[in-house]
Amino acid sequence: MVSGGEPGHPERGEARDRVPSGASAASRRVRLDLPRAPRRTLLPDYDPEAFGRLSEKIARFLGTGRFLVWMTLTIIAWVLWNIGAPAELRFDEYPFIFLTLALSLQASYAAPLILLAQNRQDDRDRVNLEQDRKQNERSIADTEYLTREIAALRMGLGEVATRDWIRSELEDLVRELEERRAPLPRERPARRDEGDR
Repeated sequence: MVSGGEPGHPERGEARDRVPSGASAASRRVRLDLPRAPRRTLLPDYDPEAFGRLSEKIARFLGTGRFLVWMTLTIIAWVLWNIGAPAELRFDEYPFIFLTLALSLQASYAAPLILLAQNRQDDRDRVNLEQDRKQNERSIADTEYLTREIAALRMGLGEVATRDWIRSELEDLVRELEERRAPLPRERPARRDEGDR
């Protein structure tokens, strides 16, 4: 008799993966080891990082003198064309309503792009500050550790014999040994000579 509960039985594993067509959501087993299938949305799919990088490039360009020079030249050319060109070639007459609309449109897009770029920069600054804070904490901890180690070494060196102290002790011992090995005083040989006479 073959039981379906055996761990190596392939038919049991395949049957568990298959879900009957009429099964409800509650009776289906959710597999946590597989990523969820992406849902379909009506909104366009875009990469937020790519859009953020593009907005930063645009915001950087809007903040340069080059942009101001090109914008000024464009407005001057626009006004001169619409004042000095023949009437049939003019596309924006004196109150320059189309120019005002174009500048308003440019400003309405520039402001959110600049804000998005600032938000991204704030996020980067926040991450950098957090990393700096952690680095400072590690540096402080390392400094405190080294301070404790140096203090322990100083305390230990107070009890350790230094080279000068050892040298002086050895010199004292050598002197003491030399004094013990010194020949007897000369008076004794003289007494012996006296006794021999």
